[in-house]
Amino acid sequence: MGADDTVPADAAPADAVPAELVQADVAVIGAGPAGLSAALNLVRARRTVLLVDANRPRNAATLRSHGFVTRDGISPLELRRLGREEVAGYPEATVVQAVVDRVAPDGDAWTVHGSWRGTETTARVRAVVVATGLREEFPALPSLRAFYGTSAHSCVECDGYEHAAQALGLVCETPDVVDRALLLASWTDDLVVYTNGVAPLDPAGRARLAAAGVRVDERPVADLEGDRSGLTGVRLADGTVTPHTGVFLRPVWHADLDWLDAPVVRDGEGLVRVDRLGRTGVAGLYAVGDVTPPGPEQLIVAAGHGATTAAAVHRDLVGGLEDARDAVQ
Repeated sequence: MGADDTVPADAAPADAVPAELVQADVAVIGAGPAGLSAALNLVRARRTVLLVDANRPRNAATLRSHGFVTRDGISPLELRRLGREEVAGYPEATVVQAVVDRVAPDGDAWTVHGSWRGTETTARVRAVVVATGLREEFPALPSLRAFYGTSAHSCVECDGYEHAAQALGLVCETPDVVDRALLLASWTDDLVVYTNGVAPLDPAGRARLAAAGVRVDERPVADLEGDRSGLTGVRLADGTVTPHTGVFLRPVWHADLDWLDAPVVRDGEGLVRVDRLGRTGVAGLYAVGDVTPPGPEQLIVAAGHGATTAAAVHRDLVGGLEDARDAVQ
């Protein structure tokens, strides 16, 4: 699963203590792999950077992350800690913990405001990189929290290997159910798809799943079953329990950007449209990571995109931000 921060639009406490104004070239909002990579590459370009970390990662419940070369199997929280320390080690960097509640244009610059436990952060910067990630909304399963990150997951590419050849379930209520199921079926030949009576399936989709040996159950799902050793099955509303040792879920993702005062273009999923370098089409404003299409991506991919966007920000600051006002469709 992806790992960028999800930053809600929390209001600043009434008793917040104002801090001195931070002046920097760039504010990076979010300290997941995309934000950390952007910040690291910007400070190495000798840009002064304010890195704002809400410390509310979407993958906080995940014990191990995978696919990041030299760091395969590391805790996502440890990966974030190492990244923050690397960025903070540069004198050009200022790293603060805060929940951002406003980012707005201010003449030829941007104002950033946030707070954390009664302390405010206010900054004026030339450019902003939004790397705040997404909020996940899962199918309503009362026991999901007990198994999420160990026996239940949302990212097939991230966690499929550990459940290869097992009896797996996929709970999916969205129109991409067939593609999701066929992807997961490459890790196992024992897969049941639960549509919960919601996900649409046409005859062509049913035929594709049947040809791949994937079973479909369209009855309502009540909950997950298991014990201290992990997941043991999926329980339907009619009381039927189908044995499984792992389950994948397709969440609905939300990009919470009420705090961003800028006319960014968003797609049908609410994700921020950008060009291949992370430009939003608004001069001085960039976005990277899970908050941009196609949405959640592997940690190493997000980090790569962060590095690419950092290079674009640096070049735009050299050449003039108005020259970077690309149209984003």
